[in-house]
Amino acid sequence: MTSRTPVPTALTIAGSDPSGGAGLQADLKTFHQHGVYGMAAVTLLTVQNTQSVSRVEVLSGALVREQVEAVLADIKPGAVKTGALGNAEVISVIAGLRFDAPLVVDPVMVSKHGHALLAADAQAALVTRLLPVTLLLTPNTQEAAALLGVPVETLAQAEAAAQALSRLGPRAVLVKGGHLTGPESIDVLFHEGRLTHFRAPRLDTRHTHGTGCTYSAAITAGLARGLTLEDAVRAAKAWLTRALQSPPDVGHGIGPVNHLAT
Repeated sequence: MTSRTPVPTALTIAGSDPSGGAGLQADLKTFHQHGVYGMAAVTLLTVQNTQSVSRVEVLSGALVREQVEAVLADIKPGAVKTGALGNAEVISVIAGLRFDAPLVVDPVMVSKHGHALLAADAQAALVTRLLPVTLLLTPNTQEAAALLGVPVETLAQAEAAAQALSRLGPRAVLVKGGHLTGPESIDVLFHEGRLTHFRAPRLDTRHTHGTGCTYSAAITAGLARGLTLEDAVRAAKAWLTRALQSPPDVGHGIGPVNHLAT
């Protein structure tokens, strides 16, 4: 009888993007590309493509809970990530679940097209309920600014924001620098009392749909495979850069990254 090595597993709890570039579709593609068996619980449905978002419907907290509990009762995830959660009810449900796995929280607030994906009154629940049980929080500079109520427009402000956000509960914070300026895209990780920079060339491309979802999913996949947090971020950053450099060139708007990047 031959022994089998268990395949790494990861769970995403996120919204659906029918055009496939963001949300749980992007997460599952990313998990697969990193050799991780992906599972998904749907939090909200969107009507969108690369050009616009026209409708968002958030599922009930009870239905989200039942989806996640069905997975946890059968398959143990090696890591879990959240994407768009929609409202305070869903956030509270997720915060009340026990995963026994690293939790990566991507605080998705608006789509690339500017459509709200988090109710205005849900931010308090995100901060008070979910962040205290989070391993890694992955805001972009705009999301960091919204959570803190201060501008995050420079590298120094991103460093300060990462440290300030860590005081809200997460064990680590990665402030993504894609919205900053300069020849490099610099992400700032605050973990175990120290700041680490992750650098890549800044690319001039319209194919950025789902970048945040894809990045956090790649980090989650690395954690599921047993990488340390810093190694998971480093590997995800390098892979995302390759995905941005080789877009599939689909759609007529803000195109997706290449989830088939090696």
